[in-house]
Amino acid sequence: MTALRLIDFLYRFFYYLILARVILSFIALNPYDTGSFLAQARRFVFRLTEPLLAPLRRVIPPVRAGAGYLDLSPIIALVGLWLVRDLLRWLLISLMISR
Repeated sequence: MTALRLIDFLYRFFYYLILARVILSFIALNPYDTGSFLAQARRFVFRLTEPLLAPLRRVIPPVRAGAGYLDLSPIIALVGLWLVRDLLRWLLISLMISR
């Protein structure tokens, strides 16, 4: 049962990190103000999510949306995390039932 909780915790952790990254990407920060709490939080969130999103960004280019571009990598990452979580849960539950 603890493995299922760990999987759910990791899923929720990365879900909220990616959600925070999307929200923080819309907030304009002063590039010279690196010591503020918001700048440090943004740097922390970006460092944790970049290894997950960068490979997706290489495969899936941003989509043109009006005058700008829309990065679909967070959406793809959330769907992928959801699928991996459900697959791992299914495997663990089937292993527990078969014993």
